[in-house]
Amino acid sequence: MIPATDLTPAIVILDPASRSLAGRIAAATGGEVHGPVGRAQVDHGFTVATAHLAELFTAGRPIIGICAAGILIRSVAGCLDDKRTEPPVIAVSADGQHVVPLLGGHRGGNRLAAEVAEALNGTAVITTAGDVRLGLALDAPPRGWSLANPDDAKGVMGRLIAGGTARVEGEWPFAPAETLPAGDDVVLLSTERPMDGGPTVLVYHPQRLVIGIGAARNCPTAELEQLLAETLAEADLAVGAVACIATIDLKADERAILDVAARLNLPIRLFDAATLERETPRLANPSDVVFREVGCHGVSEAAALAMAGAAAELIVPKRKSANATVAIARAPQPVEPESAGRAIGHVHVIGIGPGMADWRTPEAGRLIAAADEVVGYDLYLDLVDALVPAARRTTFPLGQETERCAYALEQAGKGRNIALISSGDAGIYAMAALVEELVADGQVSDAASRVGVTVAPGISALQAAAARIGAPLGHDFCTISLSDLLTPWAAIEGRVRAAADGDFVVAFYNPVSRRRRRQLADARAILLEQRPGDTPVVLASNLGRTDEKVRTTTLAELQVDDVDMLTLVLVGASSTRTHVMQGRTRVFTPRGYAAKRPLEGQST
Repeated sequence: MIPATDLTPAIVILDPASRSLAGRIAAATGGEVHGPVGRAQVDHGFTVATAHLAELFTAGRPIIGICAAGILIRSVAGCLDDKRTEPPVIAVSADGQHVVPLLGGHRGGNRLAAEVAEALNGTAVITTAGDVRLGLALDAPPRGWSLANPDDAKGVMGRLIAGGTARVEGEWPFAPAETLPAGDDVVLLSTERPMDGGPTVLVYHPQRLVIGIGAARNCPTAELEQLLAETLAEADLAVGAVACIATIDLKADERAILDVAARLNLPIRLFDAATLERETPRLANPSDVVFREVGCHGVSEAAALAMAGAAAELIVPKRKSANATVAIARAPQPVEPESAGRAIGHVHVIGIGPGMADWRTPEAGRLIAAADEVVGYDLYLDLVDALVPAARRTTFPLGQETERCAYALEQAGKGRNIALISSGDAGIYAMAALVEELVADGQVSDAASRVGVTVAPGISALQAAAARIGAPLGHDFCTISLSDLLTPWAAIEGRVRAAADGDFVVAFYNPVSRRRRRQLADARAILLEQRPGDTPVVLASNLGRTDEKVRTTTLAELQVDDVDMLTLVLVGASSTRTHVMQGRTRVFTPRGYAAKRPLEGQST
């Protein structure tokens, strides 16, 4: 998970009078100003403040609101879930004199509040008990350190706040230890060794270790796990003291390495062969065999040393199993994983639904906000404007879908985290299949073919249209694209006839364009051969947007001119019916439950 404070803060104003103050905060934090549309010059506009704040919070964006604390609290209250993952929410008084972190204090909120207060010459009003009484939060060690037993931190903090004393053993990751009352009520120790800690003992690990891994292609995950566990145990080293795993870039897609890193919650850093070869003088076990295979004299030892830095030492030389090698290097200071090598890139193919934020999944919002770059058609990117800083947007016009997907993959091949946006669901007539196809057919670079790909689902247009009008998809249905730009019309026509013969409800995507006017009329004619003219038809356009329009007609009365590029055409089956509720026509397709209902007077 990306730390909340690594994301761009959203500075939210509710009136033009706060714009100047917001500008000062933006300059100090690198944030963007969000405000009401048309009322002030802002980076991102909104129409409903409460909905906008909830959207930002769900996406994990830090929020700095120049407004009453109550507004912020009410806006995000329905989104509260886990305090260990929630982003900072900070209230700033209108005069800039008081800065109050309301949420996410231990996820960077207190630090961000202090930063804002300093920029405004105001006061950070910190209410977190540990920060107030002790000047630190024991459950949130500084970057480069891990806490082995976080569940015990609350109890230890409680003891200290109540007047207890502490003994510090080893290095101290926080402020000077003299700030703590000396004694033996609790023990705060740091070590590279594996220790469990307990209700009165907190164990901190300095993350100075780097694990280098080499593996044969298709190495079993269990084998690598066993080798790594044995190596750490024999060296008496804790996983919590490990900053990252390092390997050669050719292994960016090696399943065993990916699985082990995921289970240990460790980032992976990649190095090319030339970089690893420069480490040869420091290797304990250089190998000509490895050089002939990959172009460097060692992978596990060289990767560990390259990541740990020039001052590092190799504390565990290469250990081998049948298909894997492991080595461990120690740096003199905690290792920043981003300081060397590159990450394994990732493409998140994200369906954002029809457009409205309420119909976008929390997963989609979080992935978009956390991406290094967001790629898509400009209309789609406008729909997620609040989540995407302008500097991280890359747009492609319609018609350049292949170029769009290839670009996303190649950028990920450089170690970047890319969000590729589709409207509706990314796997339904959208970009997910094209991404897979480009990789499967070898149409991208070797580095791009090794990236991770995740598909985040969204609400498709047919689901949104059905929800707006009732339940037309209550029984079997199919979807057919009427665009013959990529599929021959003969194939499309065959599918329409099959749908007519099978009596499916049919959702027509891409029904018309400025040039394509014949296909919808031909599909209508085919369906009329099998279905009555009064078969209900739903026409839904701009779903989830301000100009949304959903209307009903019949198959006989359906006209091509009633449909545009943004319209979904939903044609009912022979069993589809309409009725009226509260003065509005509703459409539904019965599943057949009526046959199971008891007749009047029949015993149940």
